Amino acid sequence: MNILQINTSVNTGSTGRIAEEIGRTAIQNGHNSTIAYSVAGSKGSRSDKIRIGSKTDRMLHGLKTRVLDLHGFGSKRATETFVKKVEKLNPDIIGLHNIHGYYINIEVLFNCLKRLQKPVVWTFHDCWPFTGHCTYFDSVGCKKWIDGCFNCPKTKMYPASYVLDNSKWNYARKKELFNGVDNLRIVTPSHWLSNLVQQSFLQNYPVRVIHNGVDTEVFSPGNSPLPEAVHSDERGILLGVASVWDRRKGLDDFLKLNKILEGRYKIVLVGLNKDQLQNLPDKIIGIARTENTEQLAALYSKADVFLNPTWQDNFPTTNIEALSCGTPVITYDTGGSPEAITEETGRVVKQGDIEGLKNAIGDITKKGKPFYRDKCRNHARTIFDKNDRFRDYIDLYEDMLVGKS
Repeated sequence: MNILQINTSVNTGSTGRIAEEIGRTAIQNGHNSTIAYSVAGSKGSRSDKIRIGSKTDRMLHGLKTRVLDLHGFGSKRATETFVKKVEKLNPDIIGLHNIHGYYINIEVLFNCLKRLQKPVVWTFHDCWPFTGHCTYFDSVGCKKWIDGCFNCPKTKMYPASYVLDNSKWNYARKKELFNGVDNLRIVTPSHWLSNLVQQSFLQNYPVRVIHNGVDTEVFSPGNSPLPEAVHSDERGILLGVASVWDRRKGLDDFLKLNKILEGRYKIVLVGLNKDQLQNLPDKIIGIARTENTEQLAALYSKADVFLNPTWQDNFPTTNIEALSCGTPVITYDTGGSPEAITEETGRVVKQGDIEGLKNAIGDITKKGKPFYRDKCRNHARTIFDKNDRFRDYIDLYEDMLVGKS
């Protein structure tokens, strides 16, 4: 079986690592894997790779988005060149991931998919496929995506447009393009997102939930040394990890929490940019973004609690990385984030309830890390082991090919 996956990145960022792991699982099971991408990670890939477009092309696509709000409708020539490579490759099945990210033209891509009539598995990592602009709408309580977007309240948020609001046209064009693929199935990592898809203009496609997976051997309780910035003392560690920190990921909430916490805790945030590192309050320890999984595993393992006060999310891999390291998770009741935890492995707090975060921290640290360690670890190994979850994709691919034949 020849498998082609398409994603913004390969082996970097959460979606890039997911595509990479699916490809590795395919190779381990005797299949061929190719990943088409725009941005590559520093670790390379086990799959064959096809780069779509160039840095200049991405910049021009970004400019078109910023001015005209036409994200997904740039990169036409780059996508036409890519489509010719797809036709030559002649994959048996095509896996889509994030097709936003300033690198691919969705008109050219979906016209190709309809023409080739290959089985397609599209993994939704956010809500962008069925909105007229945004990737998430729950933070502003918008429900226009159900019947038709217009006057978008998130026009100036990713993928930001600072001049026009084209959400009404985008919505109608996406609805026309994305429907009508003969053999397409949608995968969502969370039941929350699955329920949304079934209310959207894509409701006629079959939807299957496959949770994200974690490498339970890499992310495991251990005694690796912590980064120098996190010096050991008697205070408990409250850890937060994100690839990009902003209000939507809960940065403001960590700053508020820091003001009401007693001195027995220290907050450690991983993934901050240079400006954020320079402007952090003295009591918060900041660490730049890293893809060093051993360092991340050490931080997860030493933390007393992993905090994820996110305001928009699908199914955060950080939650299951923490659980796999034996660390309980506290998260907001946002998207699919609560689906990773149970009453024995963490707490769910109402969005914006800073006092609730503090109380949940108190409840968990009162029982102590040893009470939770094995429960968290066993939950991650039973439900989220990457070998099982990414094998689900290969089984789905094989089932679709059998059904087609």
